[in-house]
Amino acid sequence: MPEGDTITKLARFLDQALAGQPIQALRLHPAFGASAGPAQVERVSAQGKHLYIALDNARLLRSHLGLYGSWHRYRSGEPWQRPRRQASILIQALDWDYVCFNAKQAEWLEQGGFRLADQQHRLGIDLISEPIEPAALLARARQLLSPTTLLVDVLLDQRLAAGIGNVYKSELLFLEHHSPFATLDSLSDEALVGIYRHAAELLKANLGGGPRTTRFAQDRRAHLWVYGRRGLPCLRCDLPIRRAILGAQPRSTYWCENCQSQDSACLQPV
Repeated sequence: MPEGDTITKLARFLDQALAGQPIQALRLHPAFGASAGPAQVERVSAQGKHLYIALDNARLLRSHLGLYGSWHRYRSGEPWQRPRRQASILIQALDWDYVCFNAKQAEWLEQGGFRLADQQHRLGIDLISEPIEPAALLARARQLLSPTTLLVDVLLDQRLAAGIGNVYKSELLFLEHHSPFATLDSLSDEALVGIYRHAAELLKANLGGGPRTTRFAQDRRAHLWVYGRRGLPCLRCDLPIRRAILGAQPRSTYWCENCQSQDSACLQPV
């Protein structure tokens, strides 16, 4: 599932492959707008879950993979593994085709333009590349969210801080011993900032190769504590992991009812 770590790794790979290089075309699915002719890629960067491809003609392509999007690379002329109708973005370089399938969003913006500035202003800090400023984070939370907002919605709100997705949401709530039914007003300022500091640590720790990992024990039992483990024994207390569709924008959430209760005996660091 694409989250902040996935998009940062993708941006770094594409920037290394394309920055300073000419491309023959950058084609969009008609649903997303017009295609661009020959140009040179200036840079590829990420902010949270958003990918930005800047061209030398002052145009910039913003894209968001959503739940189902993915990027592939093919040799020019090589058959694709997915139907062409699913191609949202096609970058035709000299010897390679870079194809994004099933993107949630893609749009052209002007570098230095109002729409780009507005879009980036509405996003919170990138937890991988920008430092957390507690006062600013808390101010945005108080300004934008109701005190009764569920934590499952708080963590997915990219206006506070960008990069946390559904996997990290469940994992962070487990690691910080918070019930998924807890609300924003149940946390102290220190506890809320602590969750985001932990999120930044995990996102940065997953910028290398291999599977996304939040559990670093060397016992080969699992890379994640709760996500995707419905009905399996909790890796701390052995009770079964639960799953439910929660939140204002309903998403799967996984948790241990024992370890994430206020009176749990499991409240030691994990």
